[in-house]
Amino acid sequence: MARELRFTKMQGIGNDYVYINGFEEEINNPGELATRISDRHFGVGSDGLVLILPSGVADLRMRMFNADGTEAEMCGNATRCVGKYAYDRGLVKKDVIRLETAAGIKIIRLKFEAGTVCGATVDMGEPILVPSRIPVELAPVLSVDEEDRRCIAHPIQVDGRTYAVTAVSMGNPHAVVFMQGIDELDLPALGPLFEHHPLFPRRTNTEFVEVLSSTSIRMRVWERGAGETLACGTGACAAAVACALNGYTGRSVDVELRGGVLHVDWDEASGHVYMSGAAVTVFDGVYYL
Repeated sequence: MARELRFTKMQGIGNDYVYINGFEEEINNPGELATRISDRHFGVGSDGLVLILPSGVADLRMRMFNADGTEAEMCGNATRCVGKYAYDRGLVKKDVIRLETAAGIKIIRLKFEAGTVCGATVDMGEPILVPSRIPVELAPVLSVDEEDRRCIAHPIQVDGRTYAVTAVSMGNPHAVVFMQGIDELDLPALGPLFEHHPLFPRRTNTEFVEVLSSTSIRMRVWERGAGETLACGTGACAAAVACALNGYTGRSVDVELRGGVLHVDWDEASGHVYMSGAAVTVFDGVYYL
């Protein structure tokens, strides 16, 4: 007899995941389940799977799996949805939530509209710019004395063309490329070439960015292990940091993605990046294992 698994489908500006309450459900093979449940024809359909679990160091713990079954360190859009889920379901009854992730503890400040959680601002911490910690394998290999050298507008060859890449980690690796005509990009062909480029030993998420003004950018994203998605929270943060590092914008930026808009602030005093956006429950359901 098939086992019933209760789940909730949620989305943050189009970045959709299946959420499982790990306080009530036990998942022994989350990577395998992620590939099955994420399938948009034979499963629920999503960019991946998120487990909401007890934590010994924070209010909650999140584990996130891409649609290909690989586990990721962090997902910005998922953090906002986890905050909404936890508040709505009574797992946490406060409007500031500490969430344990594989990229450290993130602070979620819930936003309310008519008494209902509609979104959140997440303290994403400081961006990581040291190449070995992103990680990025620059050639020639950096010496210890050069380890603080940043990978900003670094030229790389992809499919016979030279691109300038700025590498940032927001707990997971990102390659930010500034260019015009992002709507015309064949991302299913180009994205994997960046994701698996030798520069990135743990693969990378890639953001293709058009600068609109000193306070606004547009972006398409190829996510490691998921393909093109409508939005990526950590990618929006990485893009905003890269914009400031390259002098294209200030530290406060609206990031227009295919699924909607995120607002990102890179605070100069603390060095922390703050991401604000919506969190929406789509539906609850039962999946038969």
